[in-house]
Amino acid sequence: MLRPAPGARPAPAYDDHTVPHTDAQPLDQEEPLSDLDAFIAGLPKAELHVHHVGSASPRIVSELAARHPDSSVPTDPEALADYFTFRDFAHFIDVYLSVVDLIRDAEDVRLLTYEVARDMARQNIRYAELTVTPFSSTRRGIPDAAFVEAIEDARKSAESELGVVLRWCFDIPGEAGLESAEETARIACELQPEGLVSFGLGGPEIGVPRPQFKPYFDRAIALGLHSVPHAGETTGPETVWDALTHLRAERIGHGTSSVRDPELLAHLAEHRIPLEVCPTSNIATRAVRTLEEHPIRQMVDAGVLVTVNSDDPPMFGTDLNTEYGVAARLLGLDATGVAGLAKNAVTASFMDTPAKARLAAEIDTYAASWRG
Repeated sequence: MLRPAPGARPAPAYDDHTVPHTDAQPLDQEEPLSDLDAFIAGLPKAELHVHHVGSASPRIVSELAARHPDSSVPTDPEALADYFTFRDFAHFIDVYLSVVDLIRDAEDVRLLTYEVARDMARQNIRYAELTVTPFSSTRRGIPDAAFVEAIEDARKSAESELGVVLRWCFDIPGEAGLESAEETARIACELQPEGLVSFGLGGPEIGVPRPQFKPYFDRAIALGLHSVPHAGETTGPETVWDALTHLRAERIGHGTSSVRDPELLAHLAEHRIPLEVCPTSNIATRAVRTLEEHPIRQMVDAGVLVTVNSDDPPMFGTDLNTEYGVAARLLGLDATGVAGLAKNAVTASFMDTPAKARLAAEIDTYAASWRG
């Protein structure tokens, strides 16, 4: 369960009958912050909201930019820090798409995917559901079969060589309209890569109504895929309701505006519909003004199952370890509480029950050894 540090407001327990939980005691009240960061660094973790191209490190982005000199993306890794400073969400999308344009052949796709997994391994991420946008690559001339072969080859190598299990969420880029929805659904249904577990919807929310994508989500769900659209990040709670009602969402990407609707929060809590929370991303894209105003505490207090994620980590100057540290500070958690937060991601993931039990047990063992 989430356990607050002594003196902090208690967070509600997240009981899940498929994953064992422990009743460990809080750590000493005087536990230094640096010890908590060290605990987070070694903690086995799962990540559920992280984008494929958005996870490209400065080293990889600069390497790809050098290979494609007609791009506007800087080749100097240090210059990328300025390039990745966003005025607003629309500017973020523009910058994001300029990086997408660097992925031009199957070799680029394979390199990116494997290197993302390498960065995850350094953070002790054991399992990740990576949001992949096939349309962004196929529209640039990469054959769909070559794209799928590249990510699947990287996935298998990452698991055998790095110990990182990757699964895919095929994502509709909402700004590209129904053409992209049709292409994404077609690739998912026709090629059915082994690692594919879910179907999503990203990009701008303003001017991109969720209901129009219902037929494509219906096809994906009929195939056995889970529904995980972005909603309520830069629009209001009505977008989250649309995702639940029309797209049959099982998890919600971001959902920051959900706290403006108590009925919605109660619905999410009652039906155990997790929110994929990305604190630093929300600040970088101006979806939330400051970290102090981030609604993660309101979500937890309402009993919503909250997971912590990095979204597009190098673009936002963060990683999953950093996001766990941010969440711990916002929620007043000690190491035991942070371990509970990690187990939330296991609970909310689309791993099968034995895999969930194994990773939850690994988290418990790590936390117990830390306390010892």
